[in-house]
Amino acid sequence: MLSRRSVLAASAALMAGKVGAAENRLRFGVIADPQYAEAPPHPTLGRYYANSLDKMRAAVAALNGEDLRFVVTLGDIIDRDVASYERILPIYRTLRHETRFVLGNHDFDVAPEHRGRVPRLLGMEGPYYDFAVAGTRFIVLDGNDVSLFAPPPDDPRRTLAAERLERAKAEGLVNAKPWNGSLGDAQFAWLERSLQTARAAGERVVVLSHYPVAPDNPHNLWDAGRITTLLARQPHVIAYFSGHNHAGNYAERDGIHYVTFHGMVDTPISSAFAIVEIAGDRLEIQGFGREPSRSLTLKPA
Repeated sequence: MLSRRSVLAASAALMAGKVGAAENRLRFGVIADPQYAEAPPHPTLGRYYANSLDKMRAAVAALNGEDLRFVVTLGDIIDRDVASYERILPIYRTLRHETRFVLGNHDFDVAPEHRGRVPRLLGMEGPYYDFAVAGTRFIVLDGNDVSLFAPPPDDPRRTLAAERLERAKAEGLVNAKPWNGSLGDAQFAWLERSLQTARAAGERVVVLSHYPVAPDNPHNLWDAGRITTLLARQPHVIAYFSGHNHAGNYAERDGIHYVTFHGMVDTPISSAFAIVEIAGDRLEIQGFGREPSRSLTLKPA
């Protein structure tokens, strides 16, 4: 016969388990490629730049109704012109959640004198950074680091970018495109250190980048290979989230889920954004609009 004490002890253990599960449950919002500009649409590309303001307002209203730890935008907040930030950022400020940004190629499609201001305009501590929430470390990459458009004209990273692009063309890589970029060696070394720090702390890792690295496609970083090789050796890396390829994409490699989210700017009316939940061995993506929902199993750490 169960005693009152044993029943109370069992109840307390059950409640503790539920509280622990709730503490480890992490939910956050994801937006990719609003690419706003007060510009006429480009139907051939499927870009409806000005419509992103209304889409963003609707997304904020939906996300504000959810219990989320933060909302991240995976780059290309604007399409062009620094004045575009003045129109779309006030909508972001109506989010009741913490807001995080990743830098995209179009975010630097501003006059040269404004390019160095872009991270500050977005309230970013730097072009690449990391942060931890509920036992998960989010590592934010800057794929514009070595590119033909983000560094100042006289920066040696521009020369290195031209060399990397020519090498990619010579190798016949499908991502040998001038609108892509790569990580500088300093950032890559920082990525390695951040992964080591997370592993020592017993944290799972989600990498956030504007540019995908898998599967192979024309939108990948030029140095996608060295990044996926590094991540494959990390048992605590569970996902890599990106934008840039507006059609979306997905691959699973070495137990890591590579998810490319659909672009919000595409189509006249339909939007695309998501809520992600990480709990236990599950990664659940609730898609809105054109973003598909996914239920993914996580590898054991």
